[in-house]
Amino acid sequence: MTDTELVFDDGLLPALAQDVESGRALMLAYVSPDAVSRTQETGLAHYYSRSRGELWQKGQTSGNVQHVEDIRVDCDGDALLYLVRQEGGACHTGHESCFYRSVDDVSIDNSNQGDEADASSVTVATTNIGEQVYDPETVYK
Repeated sequence: MTDTELVFDDGLLPALAQDVESGRALMLAYVSPDAVSRTQETGLAHYYSRSRGELWQKGQTSGNVQHVEDIRVDCDGDALLYLVRQEGGACHTGHESCFYRSVDDVSIDNSNQGDEADASSVTVATTNIGEQVYDPETVYK
């Protein structure tokens, strides 16, 4: 066993949840040191909500929890991979995965920028390829 230091950018780092059986990417969220520790302690995925400014357990409201089989760290120590067994849908929109849209076209408007476009000036045309597995209207009342 070797020690690897995690590199948190502004106290957070990205964690990708991947289905342990299918290999499908389910969602991307951010974790704080406490979220990583709680995940490792409980075996349930914990993340840090940037919008609410708090630690949260995936599925605490919806019941769509993630049982974490393994936590992997990338070569730079600045991203994690949660290998999970997902109960229900992973996405708050009711879809099985947050990655339920395929990009068909990319449009960049850099008329107000220099040589490089700001991320807010990129628009993508998408096609819905995912399955909605629950109704978020009934879950998040």
